[in-house]
Amino acid sequence: MDLDPDDSHFSAEDLESVRAASSALHQQGWRKEFTIEEMIGKWAWLVARVERGYSDLVDEYTNDLYCRDWLAKVWPQVTHPVRSCWHSMLQPLDERFRAATIEDGGLAVGRYHQITLGMGWCGIGGPRSLSVTWPRLWAPLKRPLDPQANSTAH
Repeated sequence: MDLDPDDSHFSAEDLESVRAASSALHQQGWRKEFTIEEMIGKWAWLVARVERGYSDLVDEYTNDLYCRDWLAKVWPQVTHPVRSCWHSMLQPLDERFRAATIEDGGLAVGRYHQITLGMGWCGIGGPRSLSVTWPRLWAPLKRPLDPQANSTAH
């Protein structure tokens, strides 16, 4: 994936919006001032891993998802031209990720990692395919959860 979009048309305001957003997130506790290119690269890497069959523990999975959460947090803070420039890369990655995961509202991942309202991409679900030797931890992700199953009297 080419992560070098044509950003030659960005104005000083566009570039400043990226710098300011990254700085604000760093001040809120993010490890450093990331770039959009860097985080989309991490997202592309994670999407490919999930498509191939995710092989790490739940903690690593939720940690890996923070790159997409960073992008979601930075998006409203940058100018429209910046969002437009990167959208053509981000949207297909999001679609591929959704196709490679089972959406369950965070129920399966939430068994091992605290999921709170507005938490971001951790609350979506987990990989459809796992290349691990510990399926017990990810067993709920291998099949869609049936919300009706929990409401039936036994």
